[in-house]
Amino acid sequence: MPLALLALAVGAFGIGTTEFVIMGLLPEIASDYGVTIPTAGLLVTGYALGVVLGAPLLTVLGNKVSRKRMLMLLMGLFVAGNLLSAVAPSFGLMLTGRVVASLAHGSFFGIGSVVAAELVAPDKKAGAIATMFTGLTVANIVGVPLGTFIGQAVGWRTTFAIVAALGVVGLLGVAKLVPAMPRPEGARLRGEIRAFRNPQVLLAMAMTVLGFGGVFAAITYVAPMMTEVAGYSEGAVTWLLVLFGVGMFLGNLLGGRFADRALMPLLYVTLGSLAVVLVLFTVVAHDKVLAAIAILLVGALGFATVPPLQKRVLDQALGAPTLASAVNIGAFNLGNALAAWLGGLVIAAGFGYTAPNWVGAALAAAALGLAFWSAALERRAPAVEAATDAAGARTPVSAHH
Repeated sequence: MPLALLALAVGAFGIGTTEFVIMGLLPEIASDYGVTIPTAGLLVTGYALGVVLGAPLLTVLGNKVSRKRMLMLLMGLFVAGNLLSAVAPSFGLMLTGRVVASLAHGSFFGIGSVVAAELVAPDKKAGAIATMFTGLTVANIVGVPLGTFIGQAVGWRTTFAIVAALGVVGLLGVAKLVPAMPRPEGARLRGEIRAFRNPQVLLAMAMTVLGFGGVFAAITYVAPMMTEVAGYSEGAVTWLLVLFGVGMFLGNLLGGRFADRALMPLLYVTLGSLAVVLVLFTVVAHDKVLAAIAILLVGALGFATVPPLQKRVLDQALGAPTLASAVNIGAFNLGNALAAWLGGLVIAAGFGYTAPNWVGAALAAAALGLAFWSAALERRAPAVEAATDAAGARTPVSAHH
């Protein structure tokens, strides 16, 4: 794999750390600013919405900029947002810093996926995308727990300053290692938007929303589930999330290895297995060991869908992949927000802390249904084209007679 993928992975590590570390630092931030925990939770919501909005917006604005330069600008924006978060004197400015940092998230992964895929041979594209996303998965194993520890021991502002420094390293890495890759000739915004007329692109994005939403329905509420149902201490939650991160890392390797060989079968297996594991999670959540295994499997099966879904979008948006790729990254975060909301609804309705697992299972099953539908449409398309060609070939003969 080219060294340029290492630079992309470093950027992904910083982005993944800043996205998830906030969850472990909410009490300290809320205390410092004198706000409630639910109010501090807006730092999570604001980031997710910033990703959803920033992905298409910045990709469109960077439509006439080379991909390497755009990646550098995005890392610069990421650094600025985290520096603002580190020094913000008020909660409003802290929230602004989070949103600024989040705007770079979707476009970086979207454009980075395109760049990663172009750096390697056609049969290694999903593996290259997975290599970049390794930075995100490693962030959950190393960056998030370490950032949480530093924030609790030294101060949360130090954590965000370190994340900003990571962004500088990523920026320098992109500048040094990523080759100059000018935009393809003839690429236009209209062409990028036209990709969304392809039902397969929309189906892939819907699978992204529902499939990864299934993961976050459970993981968003894993802390109360593990402490109130499984009987873990609050301090153990951090290491359970590390276990989830290990699962993500393994799933990413699995997805990258097999997506290039059998993309749709991989989605059938991972989405179907994810739905089953989430159903079982509601049963085994009362057992510490089995609950921990379930968390590992949810992370592995959920993230095994990321490389194939991202590659699916790139394949179906052929000729205009950049905007579609970035919007698909936003779709992951839209799934996170939707699943967290639905999971909160069932808890509020009195169904208990394991109820979000049922929501997640339903979402994963719906994504599996869309995968089968997408494959059926794809099989039908050649038949329709063949029939059209045959009819076209007969028409002149009939007219001649």
